Amino acid sequence: MKLLFIGDIVGRPGREAVKKLLPALVKKHKIDCTVANAENSAGGSGITPSIAKELESYGCDVLTSGDHIWKRKEAAELLEEHQNVLRPLNYPEGAPGKGSLIMKTESGVKMAVVNLVGRVFMQSVDCPFKAAKEEVENIRKETPNIFVDIHAEATSEKIALGWYLDGLVTALTGTHTHVQTADEKILPQGTAYITDVGMTGPFDSVIGRKKEQILTRFITQRPTRFEMAEEDVWINAVIIDFDEKTGKANSIKRLKEKCC
Repeated sequence: MKLLFIGDIVGRPGREAVKKLLPALVKKHKIDCTVANAENSAGGSGITPSIAKELESYGCDVLTSGDHIWKRKEAAELLEEHQNVLRPLNYPEGAPGKGSLIMKTESGVKMAVVNLVGRVFMQSVDCPFKAAKEEVENIRKETPNIFVDIHAEATSEKIALGWYLDGLVTALTGTHTHVQTADEKILPQGTAYITDVGMTGPFDSVIGRKKEQILTRFITQRPTRFEMAEEDVWINAVIIDFDEKTGKANSIKRLKEKCC
């Protein structure tokens, strides 16, 4: 089977890239399930119910998120109405929504998706290692096919989590930095891994925002409004081929395709 994971969708340009490119990618690569990180899909920060519906209509089966999931006032409504939208599993008990789900592909295969957020250089949340281990052990009673999105800043934290879950999950992919890394691999026990899938959005920018505004902030250290860039739009993703009977990954391939 094949799973397509789309890296951080940034604003309207990122959504347009998914709209234009996803159907052809699914057909070309014979994709069975599409997961996308959509926490920046609303104006570059957060996600709304209407945008979740929009991305679902383009073919995204599951939407993951990260530290920006609460940026929009509709966050609780979003997580209640859209059961295929995840917030990080390791937020404290009582947080709205859920951090994992089990879906069925069109062929009837059960596929689990788990969403985590890191702690290094980020906000204080529950331990992603302990939360993941407990959740994965429960999920494996139902399916060995488990995909994990770890939304984190520190490369070391992502790599460590990959080793920690090697052999227990089908794939662990990183998001958040918006820069695609070139370290995709199959770990010794059969887990596909990459430190960061990258960004789906405008690359004539500083990680999605107008570069002139970001430069002003860096140079002057004054508060500056950050607006979405618009040009040189690409989709960053990975394709993971796996054995649905064992949950072991056969391959992981980076994908970068220009939209407009």
